[in-house]
Amino acid sequence: MATPTLTPLSNMEISSFCSQMAMILHSGISAMEGISLMLEETSDGEETKLLKLMDETLQSTGSFYEALTATEAFPDYMLHMVQIGEYTGKLDEVMDALASHYEREASISQSIKNAVTYPLIMVFMMLLVILVLMTKVMPIFNQVFQQLGSEMTGFSKAILDFGTAINNYSVVLIAVIVLFVVLILYFTKTKNGRESFASFSSRFAWTRVFSEKLAACRFASGMALTLSSGMSPEESLNLVAKLIHNDSFTSKLDTCKEDLDKGEDLYRSLLNAGIFSGIYARMTSIGSKTGVLDEVMQEIADKYQEEIDQKFTNIIATLEPTLVIILSLIVGMILLSVMLPLMGIMSSL
Repeated sequence: MATPTLTPLSNMEISSFCSQMAMILHSGISAMEGISLMLEETSDGEETKLLKLMDETLQSTGSFYEALTATEAFPDYMLHMVQIGEYTGKLDEVMDALASHYEREASISQSIKNAVTYPLIMVFMMLLVILVLMTKVMPIFNQVFQQLGSEMTGFSKAILDFGTAINNYSVVLIAVIVLFVVLILYFTKTKNGRESFASFSSRFAWTRVFSEKLAACRFASGMALTLSSGMSPEESLNLVAKLIHNDSFTSKLDTCKEDLDKGEDLYRSLLNAGIFSGIYARMTSIGSKTGVLDEVMQEIADKYQEEIDQKFTNIIATLEPTLVIILSLIVGMILLSVMLPLMGIMSSL
């Protein structure tokens, strides 16, 4: 029988699923019984297919990891963690931690989406207003000038000519807009696109710091999850490295791994590699000495999340008036370049 094609789940859907499974496992119900219960309660077609496939695989293999893998709807990181949870007998704790982890991933994604969507809408509206001015309004003013026995010059003439060119090559403009939309969809909706955009944006100084904060947040969250599952620092680093798509941060992780291989402790390795500094480095040191490094990593992840949310809030708060001012200035310049000469002609009549 052919395996049904299932759509990969979003971070929030994964978080919800992990949260439900954590509650089921905490109550003493097995994963097999839990999936059966969830299957009985669902009415969504796609969810039913997902749970049914998981139930069939569990019945035949008895492995929750194999059941998740069979659906091809869950990320590799989650699959690795579930496999570790089954092996160590801490599947309930792992599912609980995964729920928090993917809730944070969803929160980061939503913050990025909010920060990018509003400026894009504003830029689109700016371009639309300017386009209408150049292609529809300026030709009307040109007719007025001609009726008064004069013609546009300087800046207003350049704007008119540019609007005329846009009208003449409207097909090319439409093609450019379609290409732009396709690129946006590629960089926001596909995994390869998001990774490519993250790698590209990390090369610029003004985005590098923010990109590294995102990477550090994911790193700390992943380390908290893996360390709490009983993994060694070396195993945790190797697994969490798969979450990071920032070249600079990945290089730091490689340096950290080399130090660990030489016998250095995790705190010192993180500090030497420049992964954590300042207060976060001190928190890591205390966590290492007191045996609560997983809790410290979780706290660091929370603090990074707060920093990221605050940074996005500041960006949006700054962009809103800035874009409005830019739009007002451009529209004002275009209209003044026409109105001032027109007023001069009218006053001389």
